[in-house]
Amino acid sequence: MGMGTALVRTAFLVDAVYADSVRHFDLTVQQAQLICILMARPYGMFELAKTLGLAKSSITGLVDRCEKRDLVRREPDPGDGRASRVALTAKGAQLADEFHDETTRRIAELPLALSESERATLVALLSKVVTDNRVPVVFTDGQCPSSQDCAS
Repeated sequence: MGMGTALVRTAFLVDAVYADSVRHFDLTVQQAQLICILMARPYGMFELAKTLGLAKSSITGLVDRCEKRDLVRREPDPGDGRASRVALTAKGAQLADEFHDETTRRIAELPLALSESERATLVALLSKVVTDNRVPVVFTDGQCPSSQDCAS
């Protein structure tokens, strides 16, 4: 199997597990991404749109739908009186924790046929690919080397 094929098929495998978790928790993929991003801290609407790769109108609709489900709330931005930030509610934080823990556990089981050394090598190599390609932080394991890595 070539590199491109292996990566695409791995993405397909991870996407399938992620999609199953999303259904189990009665979320959409974008809602799950939003609440996982907000686990680190509140974000401004522009930051959220940029991180999720969504247009301003799309992020507004996503936040509106999550607000109606009491998963997020808008709060004043202390640095800009005209802007607001989006933060998790208590219900949203609980759901984010449960979704994150379950999804991380299920995805971490995928390479269990590898030895411990092979898994460590896989993590190191995938981490380098993600870092080198500046993949937005939409999912973290809480082990960010700096707050910049978790917040960007």
